[in-house]
Amino acid sequence: MRKMLAAVSRVLAGSAQKPASRVLVASRNFANDATFEIKKCDLHRLEEGPPVTTVLTREDGLKYYRMMQTVRRMELKADQLYKQKIIRGFCHLCDGQEACCVGLEAGINPTDHLITAYRAHGFTFTRGLPVRAILAELTGRRGGCAKGKGGSMHMYAKNFYGGNGIVGAQVPLGAGIALACKYNGKDEVCLTLYGDGAANQGQIFEAYNMAALWKLPCIFICENNRYGMGTSVERAAASTDYYKRGDFIPGLRVDGMDILCVREATKFAAAYCRSGKGPILMELQTYRYHGHSMSDPGVSYRTREEIQEVRSKSDPIMLLKDRMVNSNLASVEELKEIDVEVRKEIEDAAQFATADPEPPLEELGYHIYSSDPPFEVRGANQWIKFKSVS
Repeated sequence: MRKMLAAVSRVLAGSAQKPASRVLVASRNFANDATFEIKKCDLHRLEEGPPVTTVLTREDGLKYYRMMQTVRRMELKADQLYKQKIIRGFCHLCDGQEACCVGLEAGINPTDHLITAYRAHGFTFTRGLPVRAILAELTGRRGGCAKGKGGSMHMYAKNFYGGNGIVGAQVPLGAGIALACKYNGKDEVCLTLYGDGAANQGQIFEAYNMAALWKLPCIFICENNRYGMGTSVERAAASTDYYKRGDFIPGLRVDGMDILCVREATKFAAAYCRSGKGPILMELQTYRYHGHSMSDPGVSYRTREEIQEVRSKSDPIMLLKDRMVNSNLASVEELKEIDVEVRKEIEDAAQFATADPEPPLEELGYHIYSSDPPFEVRGANQWIKFKSVS
């Protein structure tokens, strides 16, 4: 009887603690906003750059924290599903680089455009797609954002053009999107992203030239995570000042691990493009925790100590969390509650991504063409026909 009473009291005590913590969070007086100093950007062909102080509201801070934590947990779940052989093929994870995708989105409008390379999961989420549609695409299911046919490298959303598998090939496409913005007379810009490995591609310099000639509203963004596959930037590039690579195009080098720094630099670059001055180049200095892809353990060309040092000193989520807690924009308990909610969202999305059916073979020809009546297309074997439905 005593044991039973003790057990009941423990259960009641546990259930009483949770509402108490929520009441504590709700009743505490938080600041509405706070001003922070941010790292000054290195400039190329610019008289002045983004501001060195910025205001963060409590609302924005909580939103950024939730978004970055969601991207981090989503990528860790993708890692787990890949190792379970539920996700197959190419898969490039962006954990460690969350300040880039969330910060860039915070500095532009939903009507602006974005195109990137194959490390695209984070951008797919920040452009507005739900986690379940992303994870279901990774597992090749019908509920995926590309109907299960695109996989890790080919995800799309409104004003988001992928996810491109060919190194550097998305950069001329981004210049083309910027040309469309200018041609249509819309006050929109295109963010065109590529990595430090792709920065040595010839087609990128061709795109620079055309964008500068035609004064296109294009922000060329080099996500410099210090390694192109397994090769460090010092071994791959004669000049690692990627923000100067545009030569005649102005550039700025940004702390890509600080979401506020990325946000302010993006606002500055977008305003520059919208004013009709032509393209601008941004280099985001960031770091990926995982290897280049799932076949790369990530520790043969760098030490575990190097990765751990970045985690402990420059982690983008930790930096934002410390700022918010120290400035009374949020409490540790409140942020922990967000962590719990995010983990549940990711688990639910993973359940959907593993239970949702795969697309049937007869739908292989679907969604190839747009706004056309259905017609037959040839399969891999010329005697097999598939119906093409938009």
